Amino acid sequence: MTDRKWRVLIADDHPVFRNGLRAIVDSSGDMTVVAEAENGAEAVDLAARHEPDLILMDLHMPVLGGIEATRRVLARSPHVRVLVLTMIERDDAVMAAMRAGARGYLVKGSDRDEVLRGVRAVAAGDAIFSTGIADRLGNMLTAGAVAPRAFPNLTDREQQVLERIAHGLTNAEIASELGISLKTVRNNVSNIFTKLEVSGRAQAVVKARDAGVVRP
Repeated sequence: MTDRKWRVLIADDHPVFRNGLRAIVDSSGDMTVVAEAENGAEAVDLAARHEPDLILMDLHMPVLGGIEATRRVLARSPHVRVLVLTMIERDDAVMAAMRAGARGYLVKGSDRDEVLRGVRAVAAGDAIFSTGIADRLGNMLTAGAVAPRAFPNLTDREQQVLERIAHGLTNAEIASELGISLKTVRNNVSNIFTKLEVSGRAQAVVKARDAGVVRP
């Protein structure tokens, strides 16, 4: 390792968590935070502006999710390394992040030493995964255990709602079928539109069908 500090960009929509990560990085002695993004689109812009060595990338963010943000960053700057740090532990999300180009995957709740070890490993060109994920990784890669989701940034509930939107159900019908409140459905629909970057149901249906979520 050279005397130059690793330059890190933090992308997470929770300011308290970003502050905690900044404190961890700044205390390391061999890395420094060059920028912070509160959504995926901002992460893409800041990565282009600052050319960090590494991005600490959350997956579940507004405007643009972490997986698509990773794809866009690496399409422009393939030398940037991405370490996912997220609450999402699903195998399909791990595989989607790897396909997008992420070099590591840690879950939130990792302690300071694990985060620093992960940043240093990925910045140096290695790959690193949280213990539980690493234990399952072989099965993911060799056993075909996971069929990747078309939209891994959607929650399970949002996926269910999207499938029903694509089948033409109204919000009231979705609420009745899933046994949830109409308000919950509306919130999920709003989240889906944001994550898919669409302005309404028609565009969401087109994206869902193009991605094979449902057949026309």
